Amino acid sequence: MKAAWLVGGAALALCSSLVLAQSAPTDLLPPGFEDPAPTPTPSPAPSATPSSGATPPSRSGEIVQPIPDQPAESSSSNSTSLDLSRLPTLEQLENMSTDELDELLGLKPKFDIPPAARRSTERAGVISTAEGGLPRASLARQPAALVRAALAGTQSPLVSRWGHILLRRALASRLAAPEGMDPIEFATLRVRALNAMGEYAVARALVQDIDTANYSPALVDAAIDAYIGTADIVGACPAVRLVDTDREDPQWNMLAGICNAYAGEATRAQNDLRRLQSRGQGETIDVLFAQRFAGAAGDGRRAVTIEWDGVEQITPWRFAMANALGEPIPEDLMEGLGPQLLKSAALTPALSAAERSDAADIAAQSGIFSASAMVDLYGQIFADGGEDSEAYRRASRLREAYVGSDPSTRLGAIRDVWGDGGDFGYGRRVLTAYAAARLPADDALEDEAGELIASMLTAGLDRDAMRWSGIVEEGSLGWALLALAAPTRSEAVTDGELDSFVDADESGGQRKSRMFLAGLAGLERVGSGEIDEYSRRLSMSLGGQTRWTRAIDAAANAGNPALVAILAGLGMQGDSWDRMTARHLFHIVSALRRVGLEAEARMIAAEAVARA
Repeated sequence: MKAAWLVGGAALALCSSLVLAQSAPTDLLPPGFEDPAPTPTPSPAPSATPSSGATPPSRSGEIVQPIPDQPAESSSSNSTSLDLSRLPTLEQLENMSTDELDELLGLKPKFDIPPAARRSTERAGVISTAEGGLPRASLARQPAALVRAALAGTQSPLVSRWGHILLRRALASRLAAPEGMDPIEFATLRVRALNAMGEYAVARALVQDIDTANYSPALVDAAIDAYIGTADIVGACPAVRLVDTDREDPQWNMLAGICNAYAGEATRAQNDLRRLQSRGQGETIDVLFAQRFAGAAGDGRRAVTIEWDGVEQITPWRFAMANALGEPIPEDLMEGLGPQLLKSAALTPALSAAERSDAADIAAQSGIFSASAMVDLYGQIFADGGEDSEAYRRASRLREAYVGSDPSTRLGAIRDVWGDGGDFGYGRRVLTAYAAARLPADDALEDEAGELIASMLTAGLDRDAMRWSGIVEEGSLGWALLALAAPTRSEAVTDGELDSFVDADESGGQRKSRMFLAGLAGLERVGSGEIDEYSRRLSMSLGGQTRWTRAIDAAANAGNPALVAILAGLGMQGDSWDRMTARHLFHIVSALRRVGLEAEARMIAAEAVARA
C-alpha cells in the first residue's frame, strides 16, 4: 500500500508539474538572447496644440496594461489534453530498479564531478612536457590513419626493456589527438596498448584523466581491463554505472552487481548476483567472488565460501578478485600464471613483498619496474624477515653486494643474486645495476666485466660503465657494449675490431654479431665498407623496404619523436629477442638517433647485443 501511495504521489506530482509548465511558461534563455524588436522609423515631433478631447491626464511613469479581447484558456482545459498513455503501470513501477526509475524521471546522473572540475579531452595524459613527456602537439598534424594503425597494431609486449620504457613515455604523455581523430578514440587506443604491455597502473591513470561522461563504450572496456589488472574493482564503478553500453556478458553483470552494492543497494545487488548464479551465467567461482565482494559493502550477513575444486586456470578476473579479497590461490594454479598475470602480480599491493619477488623479475625485464623499484622491493623483503624464504636469502645477498668488505666479496654476492633466473634472468641484472656500478674497474674483475656492464646499462648507467673502457679486451662482450653505449665516440669501429668480435662470438647463428653491426650502423659508428663486408659475412642485409620501414623512416625525416617511438614499439613486439631482426633494429636505432632520442637508441642497441 505504501508503494502505491508513493507511486500515485509521483504521478500526481508529474501531472501537476506539466500543468504548471503549460499554464505559466518560463523563458529559459539568458538576457541578451531575445529576438530584437524592430527599430521604429523616426517621425516628426507632435505639435504643442492640445487636443479637443476630454482625455484625463496620466501620471508620469504610469504603465497601462491593455485588457485582452478574449480571456485566457483555463489551466483545467489544458490538463485534459495531456497524454498519460506512456506512463508505466503500477506493476511496472514496482518492478523497476532505482536506476530505471532515475532514467524514467530524467534523474540519472551523467557526470560524477562538479562542473568547475570537469576537464577537456584535448590533451589527456599523465606526463606533461615539464615532467619528461613528449610535446603536446607531437601528433596533431600526423596522419590519423597511420597513428590509428600503429596503436591498434600494438597488441603484445615488447622484447626490449628500453623500447618498453620509451613507448610507455610516449603513450602516457599529454598529447593532442591527430587531426581528424576523436580524442576519446585516441585515448582508447593508448589505453589498450598500455594494457597489452602490462602497464595497467599507467593505463588506469590515463583513463582517470578523462571525465566519465566523455567515455565511449570502447574506452569503458579498456578502462575495465586496466582496473581489473590493478585489482581496483570499485574504481570501475563510475564507468559501469554512468556509461550506457550494449554489454550484457557475465563479467559486466557481475561488475554491475558489485557497483550497485557499493552505491547503497546491497539487497538488489545480491539478488541480481544470485540470479546470475541460478541461471548459469558465468562460472560459479566468478559469481561467488562477486557475491563476496558485494557483501562487503552492505550488512554482509551472508557468508560466501570460495571453492577452487574444478578450477583449472586463473583468469584476470579471478586473480584480481582473489587478491582484492585476500583469498589464497592454490599453489598449483599460481605456478601456471602467464607473463601478463605475473606483471599484474608485481604491481598488486595486496600481495606481500616476498610474494611479489618472482613476478618482479619479469616486471623488471619488461621495463615496468626500474632498478630503484627493485631495490626498494628487496629492501622491504629484508626488513620483513623470514630467513627461510628464497626471497629473503636473495635480499641478504643483495645487501652484501652493497656493503661487502672487498670487491671480490661484493662480486660474489652479485653472482648469487643473478643465480638461475630462468626465462626472466635479465630482471636480476636490473636488480644489481647500482651494486655493479659501485664496483671498481679492476683488471682482477675483467672476466665478469661484460655481465657487469650489461647490468649497469639496464639502468642507463652509461658513464659508470665507461670506467671499464680501459679494462675490457677488444672484441669482448664488454667492449662491444661500450662501443654502442658510449655517450660520445669520435672514432668509428674499425674492420679489425669488428673481426675480433665476430670471431669470438659463440651465440647461436652469431646473433650478437648481427645485432652489433645493426646497432653500429644505426648509430653511424661504422663505415659503409665494413657494413657491406660484414653483412655478406654474416648473411644478413640491412636494406630492403617494407611499409613499416618506410613509415618509421618518414617519421624520422619529419623529426617527430612521438611517432617514431610509437612505430618503434610496433616493430619490437614479441616474446623474445629471437623475434627481432637486425634490419628492424637498424631502422629503429637510426630513426631514434635522428629525432634526438640518441640515449634511448644507444641503450636499445646495447640491450640487443646483451640479450641476443
